[in-house]
Amino acid sequence: MDENPITEFDERRSLELLGTESLGRLITVSGGRADIFPVNYALSAEGKLFFRTAEGSKLAGLTIHPDVVFQVDHIEDNEAWSVVVRGEARRLDSFEEINRAEELDLKPWIPTLKYNFVEITPEQISGRGFTFGEEPERYVG
Repeated sequence: MDENPITEFDERRSLELLGTESLGRLITVSGGRADIFPVNYALSAEGKLFFRTAEGSKLAGLTIHPDVVFQVDHIEDNEAWSVVVRGEARRLDSFEEINRAEELDLKPWIPTLKYNFVEITPEQISGRGFTFGEEPERYVG
């Protein structure tokens, strides 16, 4: 095999890729137990992630333990990429913050009321690209 099928992305490229998608997975930890939630999101010009949610375990979990992981993947033909964001989540409280978040035109995908806006401030962003192919020979003799 001549070239590496895995490419590491810098933070700038990873943020660009995050801006091309709208569905990700939020991972929270509460009471020593990890949970994962699919959420539609928007990326602000400042590089922060926003999503909306109803009252419930997702909001309660990130309120108690704001350290979260957020992952977005994309697969197309023979290539894929994955971006992982580690950061801190917080529910927006002020009208000014909520109004700015509403400018991102973030709408629920399913017909439910979601009054809470959540912001994730990235602390670490990593991304990788993958080129699919056949598994190499295990034993070369």
